[in-house]
Amino acid sequence: MLAAFTILLLFQCLGEGIVFLLKLPIPGPVAGMLLLMAALITWPRLEKLVEEAANTLLSHLSLLFVPAGVGVYAAAASGSGHWLAILASLAASTVLALAVTGLLLKGLGRKDGDA
Repeated sequence: MLAAFTILLLFQCLGEGIVFLLKLPIPGPVAGMLLLMAALITWPRLEKLVEEAANTLLSHLSLLFVPAGVGVYAAAASGSGHWLAILASLAASTVLALAVTGLLLKGLGRKDGDA
């Protein structure tokens, strides 16, 4: 399992490095995840190697949200006075995400209905 965790960490570090070197506007772990997906598509045997470690991480996923929750709580004080803007952006992004999801599903459903 150590080899699997090493592979997962390697892809995260590769993503961080590529984002840093190319100055891409996406988070490094997201780039690493895309690289891992490409590697899994290219080499299907890699899935067997990282599957157990990935499932172990997923079973403890709730623990990974603790640092983010603490960060939100610590940063909440800096948001004082901006609550209206924060709530408006949350509402707008939720409506936008629902609309895009609905349109995407409608478009995909139309393709399936034609076939």
